[in-house]
Amino acid sequence: MFEKVNGKVVKVNVGMAGGVVARNGAMLFYTGDISFAPHQIPGAQSMGGGGGLMRMAGRMMAGEHERTMLAQGNGEVHYGLAGLEVHVVQMQPGATLRVEASRLLANSANLQSSIVSVMSSGGGGGGGGIMGALRGAASGALTGQGMFTTQLTGQGSAVLLAHGGFLELQVGGPNPIVVDPQAFVAAYGNVQTELKTALSWRDAVGRGSGEAMQLHCVGQGVVYVQASEEKL
Repeated sequence: MFEKVNGKVVKVNVGMAGGVVARNGAMLFYTGDISFAPHQIPGAQSMGGGGGLMRMAGRMMAGEHERTMLAQGNGEVHYGLAGLEVHVVQMQPGATLRVEASRLLANSANLQSSIVSVMSSGGGGGGGGIMGALRGAASGALTGQGMFTTQLTGQGSAVLLAHGGFLELQVGGPNPIVVDPQAFVAAYGNVQTELKTALSWRDAVGRGSGEAMQLHCVGQGVVYVQASEEKL
């Protein structure tokens, strides 16, 4: 669906894609009869009601996820953002793509989109749900990785962003792939991730470095890493 024009720009036939969701400001130009409307990621405000913890998680979730626009109609749109490198992931049924919100440029609208906590994406260390998400706050603050991650499933395609280019790391051997969370872009396939402390809490706070935490990736699939620790 998405086609790379060069290393920093993609184009897509919106009609054939069945609609496209992209970050605000990512549209470079288009041809044809295309309409654009604000789009809400499912779940981004689902925790806005209820008790204090629910409202807190809802505010953090909404704050970490980029505003998006839905493009519909018949025509072709070119997307890019800030001269960052782009990579197209072709989604297959049964596979999951978990990507940092700031590193997702666009995706076909027919993909099922939701928001999950960083700590619930691996099944270990922190647990899922609201409490798991809140327990991930300290880790997210130390590593520079957000508390919440966009999860995409279904058949379609998505476009990732990276500073300095992409590395594709195959996951599936006997040992985990260990990634600096600040360089992590996305995980595709059946990949479980878990944040682990590499240094003591006191050392980690004192240094303020991503190396204080490590992201362990196991399962079967691909982990995408950018060739930089710069936040997007």
